[in-house]
Amino acid sequence: MIIRAVTKTQTLETENPVNFTKSQHPKKLRQISDSKNTGQATKPANPKGNTDMRLQGKVALITGAASGIGHAVAELFFKEGATVVASDIAWPQTPHSTGIEGIKLDVTSEVDWSKAVSEIIKKHGRLDVLINNAGIIAYEPLLELDMKNWLKMIAVDQTGVFLGMREAVRVMRKQKVGSIVNISSIWGSAAVAGAHSYHAAKGAVRNMSKNVAMTYVADGIRVNSVHPGFIHTPLSDAQSPELNGSVIAATPMKRGGKPIEIAYGCLFLASDEASYITGTELVIDGGYLAQ
Repeated sequence: MIIRAVTKTQTLETENPVNFTKSQHPKKLRQISDSKNTGQATKPANPKGNTDMRLQGKVALITGAASGIGHAVAELFFKEGATVVASDIAWPQTPHSTGIEGIKLDVTSEVDWSKAVSEIIKKHGRLDVLINNAGIIAYEPLLELDMKNWLKMIAVDQTGVFLGMREAVRVMRKQKVGSIVNISSIWGSAAVAGAHSYHAAKGAVRNMSKNVAMTYVADGIRVNSVHPGFIHTPLSDAQSPELNGSVIAATPMKRGGKPIEIAYGCLFLASDEASYITGTELVIDGGYLAQ
């Protein structure tokens, strides 16, 4: 299979062009430190004695949350009782549920990361879960890839994960507990022709996750990566029909995945149900890599 149907770099954040709650004005991001925003985010109803909410009491930061996988993760985590901070750099496609906090976060910026995590700690006192979902995709093969686009890909898809993990681990070490889930790709474990920088970045995310998992396991921090196959998102659906059709045809289930199917994998890894799981890869690809 050759990935070169589109040669320009996509500019959306991982399957995700920033998101706001329904109460937010679309032209202004409300920072979580806004003086008008007091108290905890509104939570879904949780009748007394209900223990079915799998993230009850946890605070989660999700990047690339404006649409696609990140949006689905934010909504699912909120329904499961988490305090959710949804971040991105772009305007939302579909508003989040009221109660989800929307912030602007450029994952390539050390300043943005430091500010975002500091404000979360200031407001909520802890950070239990980080979902590093933000990213971009590009299709150039090695000999057609210039330095500008190489550096752009690495900055978002690899350095963004590095910066996020670094800020989260600093907090989680003090708490002696935390879960980080990094979104990689099937192209982080296998390869097709083309898309050289994307393969490089997603492969790096896979091993970075394992390294941080082993380095900080004694601090109660779990780190895992999720490897989606073809998932129907605004980013992937913007690709050529021929390219998408070829990947789906090569998928044993003969269909593309849904963002919610990735979100449920993230939910499991973020929850206490996965308390004995760290440094591993969760592949959600319709059977693609089993061939």
